[in-house]
Amino acid sequence: MNGPPDRETRQLLLRAPVASDVDPLFAIQGDAHSMRFTYCAGSREATREFLEMHAARFAQDGYAPWTLVCKADGCVVGWGGLNCDPHAPHWGTEVSYFVHPDYAGRGLATELVDASLALAFAELGLAQVGAFTRPANRASARVLQKCGFAFVQHVPELERDQYRVFPSSRAT
Repeated sequence: MNGPPDRETRQLLLRAPVASDVDPLFAIQGDAHSMRFTYCAGSREATREFLEMHAARFAQDGYAPWTLVCKADGCVVGWGGLNCDPHAPHWGTEVSYFVHPDYAGRGLATELVDASLALAFAELGLAQVGAFTRPANRASARVLQKCGFAFVQHVPELERDQYRVFPSSRAT
């Protein structure tokens, strides 16, 4: 799989997905409870296809999501970053993520979103980044708001709230 160059945050190594990530990411993405607010993969193969579809957009978009590796223990703990949804590219550049429930509440999603926005605005010069979350996913909405996103609208056909952030919305 191809993808974005590595980055580091305080707690994470963000790197392009590799084939060996499929099993640990399926352990998260295949868990219906953990993924109740977003796409739940029905099989290991579905996770592999999901990763490959998003990684393949790197050549077209110049960005793609990372695999999240916890620096403290070297474990693959999630996936996310900038992406253009291969099934719905008309929504534009988004930030998406999922984190293993054992690592929730540690600020990992916030670190990922901050790194994604630094890439989007400081390096890629993007004008805006969007995000979607289900209304019941208050934790994800808090992450987005902490990172400067503002609520735009509820999108009934997606059953999700849409958020957006601009470079001028970000704290320096």
